[in-house]
Amino acid sequence: MDTRVWVMKRRERTRHLIELGGLVQKSGLVELARDDRAALYGAFLTLAGALGADDAEHTLALWRRSGKRAFEAEGRQREQL
Repeated sequence: MDTRVWVMKRRERTRHLIELGGLVQKSGLVELARDDRAALYGAFLTLAGALGADDAEHTLALWRRSGKRAFEAEGRQREQL
């Protein structure tokens, strides 16, 4: 029974990581950074540092709004095809 729970949690984690990787790809960062893993990691550390600042909630709100708009625009483009 414990093994089954472990396997299910592992699959959930794997799916989550794949989805996050898809967002990195979708954002264009992979191409813009020329698939340089160190550069991408550095960029993520910079983002994490920005969230450690006093205005983290404001920063998250801006990023969330931008992301939602991008998802919506992508959805509209798909509908037109």
